[in-house]
Amino acid sequence: TERGEGILAITTLQSVAGQWLAPRLGGFQLAHPRIAVRLETSETVVDLGRGPFDLAIRAGAGDWPGLESLYLFASHLTPLCTPALREALGGLASPSDLLAAPRVGLEEEWAAWFAQAGVGAPGGGAPLPFTADLQTIEVAAALAGQGVALGSPILFADEIARGRLVQPFEVTWARPVGYWLAWPKGRRRVPKIAAFRDWLTAALAAAPAVARFSVPPSP
Repeated sequence: TERGEGILAITTLQSVAGQWLAPRLGGFQLAHPRIAVRLETSETVVDLGRGPFDLAIRAGAGDWPGLESLYLFASHLTPLCTPALREALGGLASPSDLLAAPRVGLEEEWAAWFAQAGVGAPGGGAPLPFTADLQTIEVAAALAGQGVALGSPILFADEIARGRLVQPFEVTWARPVGYWLAWPKGRRRVPKIAAFRDWLTAALAAAPAVARFSVPPSP
């Protein structure tokens, strides 16, 4: 069964799975070769009490009924674009320069970021090319040079480190949620759950981008 000690079933968001977790799972499997990982993505909340999953990594307040949770990192968004687009836009010296730039994403999220940066509400600037229901899709558009997208500097830290994306400004907008590891109450000491929790905690502690956003969101 999926609840057997030899299989660890995890459900999480596509952005977390694709951008952060999957590229690092090899480290867990090297440390725990007898545990096979089954990773599935879902944008909806999966019932861990009844379904086949042992763990979930979710965005929220960490207060789901019937679950215990461990805070991982905050959900911050910041403008991301390719180096070529930044140069084409004149270098983006000031956050206000983004008002006239091609932007990808939700108007309300951009308005929140501009407010955090001390820039008045967008008005009369370039229209947003499109929005998507997944952060990964919007940042994919940015990677293709189609505009500036709001993305997580943690989840896209690898792309920033490789120079595929640049973060023009240090300003971030903190969404009122965080990312959490969750499991059913009473299963905290299950060996495979404890092993993954310990590994994930260590992996996050070793990630430079996470250290900047380690404070849980206020209730």
